[in-house]
Amino acid sequence: MVRNTKQIGDEGERIACEYLRERGYEILEKNWRFQHLEVDIVAQDPNRIAIVEVKFRETGNYERPQDAVTKKKQRYLIRAAEAYINQFNPFKPVHFDIISIIGTSPPQINHIIEAFYP
Repeated sequence: MVRNTKQIGDEGERIACEYLRERGYEILEKNWRFQHLEVDIVAQDPNRIAIVEVKFRETGNYERPQDAVTKKKQRYLIRAAEAYINQFNPFKPVHFDIISIIGTSPPQINHIIEAFYP
């Protein structure tokens, strides 16, 4: 069965959420939207809020998934994070993470903490 990009993205986000929960994160939001911008996952651990961009590839035949988080995508995530902070006023510092996933059985997961800065 051929899956569309939405189904593939949903699978990546499911894997990423499971990964984060196993490491003690609480998932606050999935696919949080502000205007035309979207944050894949907003999670928190005891010390910080993580704005998480998930990049999932079914195979490793192409570029590394995290390389798809371009400067333009980073600017969009920063704008969305500013809106999230303004709306929810979290009392923890906010950081930007990337979770890069290749494959599913088992997935190769690379969690890049503080992948970029505003």
